[in-house]
Amino acid sequence: MRSNIAAFQQKKADLVKMQRALLDLTAQQDRDFTEAEGAQYNDNIHKLAKLDEMIAREAAVLEAERGMAGVVDENALAAERAGSPGQGRGGVQDIEDKPWQPGKRSAGPFHSFGEQLLAVAKAAKDPYRTAVDPRLIQAAAPNASGLNEASPADGGFLVQKDFSSTLFERTYQLGQISQRVFRVPISANANGVKINAIDEDARTDGNRWGGVLAYWQNEADTKVASKPKFRQVELQLQKLTGLCYATDELLMDAGALEAVILRTFPNEFNFKLEDAIVNGTGSGQPLGIMNSGAVITVAKDAADTTATISTKDVLNMWQRCWGTSRLNSAWFINQDVESQLYPLTLGSGTAVQLLYTPPGINGNNSGYGLLLGRPVIPVEYCATLGTPGDFILADFSQYVLGEKGGIQTASSIHVRFINDEMTYRFVMRVDGQSLWKKPLTPKNGTNTYSPFVVLATRP
Repeated sequence: MRSNIAAFQQKKADLVKMQRALLDLTAQQDRDFTEAEGAQYNDNIHKLAKLDEMIAREAAVLEAERGMAGVVDENALAAERAGSPGQGRGGVQDIEDKPWQPGKRSAGPFHSFGEQLLAVAKAAKDPYRTAVDPRLIQAAAPNASGLNEASPADGGFLVQKDFSSTLFERTYQLGQISQRVFRVPISANANGVKINAIDEDARTDGNRWGGVLAYWQNEADTKVASKPKFRQVELQLQKLTGLCYATDELLMDAGALEAVILRTFPNEFNFKLEDAIVNGTGSGQPLGIMNSGAVITVAKDAADTTATISTKDVLNMWQRCWGTSRLNSAWFINQDVESQLYPLTLGSGTAVQLLYTPPGINGNNSGYGLLLGRPVIPVEYCATLGTPGDFILADFSQYVLGEKGGIQTASSIHVRFINDEMTYRFVMRVDGQSLWKKPLTPKNGTNTYSPFVVLATRP
């Protein structure tokens, strides 16, 4: 199969070199673009965007062509068999929508994830390969060489793409954190991505947008130049893996196998991913907000006793949340925190009102409690009651998650052969970190602000 992707990628690489040369030149000379340089830079940006579109279209067609490998040409077959006995309309035997049987041609794609896993198990246990469902070969890369996943002896069979996507989406749909992050897809030929961001840590004059400053001036006054400052957020894909052993007894029931896999692995992948978004070290896994330079830890109310939360704690945390982030923010709590929220009140005397609104009370039909109008979501990744991270106010749209290709799945009989078990392997490649490197200093005031705010230890 012919592809123009390599040529497009080379053109893209040449354009990126040109952009880098322009940026390096202006940086060395400590100046902004000339009019001609600016026009060239902007023109290259448009060309890069166009090349990305062309690469995506080529990749989509190439994927479709690979998916057609080994599929019978019905028109050619009809012409060959025209008028033969035992054929359906048009001289071609009707293809029944039934599972494939040895000696029959492909009946189209697998109908379920469980059906394909069952076909893999049967193929792997057949030493003469007489029971290999051709749909397994179609799902594998047709031109792989050396170690590959098209043969059980070399690692396993690829799982049909739409089932892999289903696993990936289930992972995100399960989570209250992963579905809120800023997701960035990473292309098939890359293992990471660099995202340009404004290097802004303060809103004081001369620091907005990393250095942009406007002036009120009189007529004929000399203009003073300024320019934004940029930094790069770099994501390098990390690997999250899982293994599953399926007994011969379970493999006899494709529906049961599918139910087990689609329940357990998306749940576990979601747990590990969201735990990393909150607590990840950044070493071999995403960098979590609790270990980032952007998190603000608010001092406890002096009146707090051991492992308690007061109205003042809540208001102080809300005060330190960046104003723009409040519309997207939510409270994430260890479930033991919940009982601390019910007694919280605001005001006094006849004007007193409850600070926390449980679900189903006072018109709150959201399914979660509300605190200052924002949802309160219990998650397992929050720390033990009384320690930093047990009570988090966060806007996870300010956390970027790079992802590549969904959950990649393969299978093999060899690992657990003596136990009569099939091995199924799942791999997801992701990386993430806060888009903020540190809290923001406002133009006026003494406090800093951030999308990620936690409460300090209450000993």
